[in-house]
Amino acid sequence: MTDQRVPPQETPPAEGSIAEAHEERADGGMWEHPGVWVWLIVFGAVIVAAFFIARIFAL
Repeated sequence: MTDQRVPPQETPPAEGSIAEAHEERADGGMWEHPGVWVWLIVFGAVIVAAFFIARIFAL
């Protein structure tokens, strides 16, 4: 049996492989960056807390 040589720049064929290359999914935009939403929630909570603290000291 002869051993077929594959040039270094090429990938040898895989025996029995029927899989195709998968496509990368698109970028999810802001939804893939939950840190933005966390900071918006924290900022809103600080604003609400500051409002109530200001009311307490305004008495």
